[in-house]
Amino acid sequence: MGDVGCPREGQKAKRARALKILKALKEAYPGARTELKHGSPFQLLVATVLSAQATDKSVNEATPALFARFPDARALAAATPEEVEPYIRRIGLYKTKAKNLVALARRLVAEYGGEVPKDKEALMRLPGVGWKTATVVLGAAFGIPGIAVDTHVARLSRRLCLTEAKRPEKIGADLERLFPKGDWVFVHHALVLHGRYVCTARRPRCGACVLAPFCPSREA
Repeated sequence: MGDVGCPREGQKAKRARALKILKALKEAYPGARTELKHGSPFQLLVATVLSAQATDKSVNEATPALFARFPDARALAAATPEEVEPYIRRIGLYKTKAKNLVALARRLVAEYGGEVPKDKEALMRLPGVGWKTATVVLGAAFGIPGIAVDTHVARLSRRLCLTEAKRPEKIGADLERLFPKGDWVFVHHALVLHGRYVCTARRPRCGACVLAPFCPSREA
């Protein structure tokens, strides 16, 4: 199963279906949250940067030692990329990520007293931080509403015919028009979990899917 041609559906009907999807997600994933292990907003930011083009599992295997050595922005800012590399070598693009993390930490120390800013534009000016990372961190660390879009959220959103957009920012905007603002952070995490364990890319488990009744793409 892949993306399908979506049926014609008015915004009111789509919003009603989205609320049914939300209800099913809340029943299936009542405590949905990021699976990236962290002990502070700074550590979440670092872990999220590392997770780009990598699995949460590989990041979680690397960060305990990384955070033990560099627990906060000031500690990481005092390091060199070469000192960081051994801790994240198992993660893809580790050399580029090491450079970005050290530069990011130095910027946090110089401009924000070592704290993570609660502002999306400010976050996106940090090295290695894009729209998705900023949205994830604001939601997971500070509860600031937003639906971040990774590969799982993008795939499920199109399969569920909640959007036909391709760009993450446009997908996020489409979803935010359908779901209540207070549920945006939950929707992101729940869709990630559902995409990771049920509605997978190659072999979606439609027979075990709580969203199947509301999914135009479901297997017969």
